[in-house]
This record gives sequence, structure tokens and C-alpha cells, in this order.
Amino acid sequence: MKICVFSSKKYDKRFITEANSANYDMQFHAVRLSQDTAILAKGFDGVCCFVNDDINANVIAQLGDQGIRLIALRCAGFNNVDLEAAKAHHITVCRVPAYSPHAVAEHACALILDLNRNIHRAHNRIRENDYSLDGLLGFDLYKKAVGVIGAGNIGRKFINIMQGFGCNIIVSDPQYHPTGSHEPPRVELDKLLASSDLISLHCPLNSETHHLINKNAIAQMKAGVMLINTSRGGLVDTKAVIDGLKSGKIGYLGIDVYEEESTLFFENYSDTFIQDDIFARLQTFPNVTITGHQGFFTKEALEQIARTTMNNIAQFAKGNLKQVHVVVAS
Repeated sequence: MKICVFSSKKYDKRFITEANSANYDMQFHAVRLSQDTAILAKGFDGVCCFVNDDINANVIAQLGDQGIRLIALRCAGFNNVDLEAAKAHHITVCRVPAYSPHAVAEHACALILDLNRNIHRAHNRIRENDYSLDGLLGFDLYKKAVGVIGAGNIGRKFINIMQGFGCNIIVSDPQYHPTGSHEPPRVELDKLLASSDLISLHCPLNSETHHLINKNAIAQMKAGVMLINTSRGGLVDTKAVIDGLKSGKIGYLGIDVYEEESTLFFENYSDTFIQDDIFARLQTFPNVTITGHQGFFTKEALEQIARTTMNNIAQFAKGNLKQVHVVVAS
């Protein structure tokens, strides 16, 4: 198998190479997969992609014409792939359904603690020898109502952590069915929005969840609510969230993902200006913490992503599709 790897950084090359026990021919490219870069995959059997690669119908048609048989996603989400086009061009799509749910869940908690206790602001003050506490007031997480939207692997790990703080958890997820009193209750989304002091998003992005957090949803929330998103940027209508921050309806915002992140995150723009005015506006709020899609970024997670990705490729090469985490089979 010859695999063309897109959106690869030094750490991707390191972990994938270590997991490549079959010694497949892997060619690494830092550029994203797009209509302009798909030509790089010519002569390969498959491509290996990440969350911000643009795998639309036109790109897939180009890949199919070039003889690509496999799209190996090294991530759990596949909202950036046109699955119908992949099926039409007889290209198998596989993914990494689970790597380290602990990594993302713990990162969500890191955002919560940073926002609540103003860690980022305190850090900057201390560096300037300002040891005053004005403006750094937080609150106890104990007994706070925490609404969790999405109770998959990551959502459940997040629930466990927040229960450790003594929070009162409620869940909105049609696939979640509590089996006992030790598990938090399932409620309808409108009740969760109205009842929660803190809301954390852990659901996939699809046609039903796109802009789940919009103007109407925000209007139902408690004044001063904390909103956390470590899932997918498209779950949130950013313009509506900015209005919520300006009005005070949203008291705290922590995001590791952003709807228009594909040409922004994972790159270094320190020597230039951000052209995205909406993102630039988010950066002006003192009660907003943004990280650049690093929730997954732990050693354990990268090792598991690489192992699962290479196993998917190896099993596909052997024709063992039952051993591949398939999204679409050719």
C-alpha cells in the first residue's frame, strides 16, 4: 500500500512512522487535502486525512479518477467527507472511532477551571508583578448544574470528572438511556438549556446538530451561563454567541474548536494578521478562552490514533473489512 498523508505535522510523522510495522510507503505532506492539492495523491492507493481536510464531492471525484481506493481518517468525526460521493466512486472511508476520550474530556475541564478561576488573567498579572485579586473572582463548582449535550465515550468521561467535583449532571442525548440512580437523568434539550449553570458540548456534527447553539437556544439559557465546546465548531453559531457574550447572557465561553477553523488552526500566524473578523472579535472578550483544537493532543491519544489508522490500512490491504472501522465501504 502507498498512502499519501495530508495535514501532517512533525508529531504525525513520528507517531505514524512508529506504528507502521508493515512498512507501507507513507508520503507526508503538511498541506491540507483540497481540490488544489489532491493531485499529490496521484500514484497512491489511499490517502490519510485529518479533521480540516476538505474531502468534498469534487475532491473525491478527483481521487477516484487517480485510482484512490481508501480514505483513512485519523480522527473520529467524518463530517468533512462527502460519504455519498465516496460510495459512488467506490472508495472506502474508515476512521478512528475512539482514541483517548480522557484527553478531550480532561481538556474540557481545563477550559472550565481556567475560565472560572481566571487562570489566564492571573498568569499575565503575576508576570507583571501585579498580585491583586480584583476581577479574578470565581465560584465553587460544587452543586452547580452541569448540562452535557452528548453522552458518548467523551461525554461519559466528562460526566465522571464533573461528578467528582460534586456537580449535579443532566444529559440531553436521544441515544443515552440511564440504567440506575447512579447515572444522571436524561432531559429534553430545552430543559437542559434552561436549567444549567454550565453547558458542555460532546455531540457529533451533522445536519441535525449544526448550529445547535443558536440565538433561540441561547435565549433559553440562564444569565451568565458557561458554555464549553470541545466537539465540533459547527455546533455553535458564533455570531449568536458573540451577541450572547455582549449581552451578558453567556458569562463564560471556552472553545477548542471553531466553525471556520480549517484554514486557521494548526498553523502559525504569529507574523501576520487574522483575516477572520468574527474570530478576531471573540479574542477581544476577557471571559473567553480559546485553544486551537488541541483537546485530542496527548501522547496516549496520538499513539492510539496512529495504531488504529495503520491497522485500518493494513486490514483494508488484506481485504479484512470486518477488522476496519468503516464509515463507507467500496
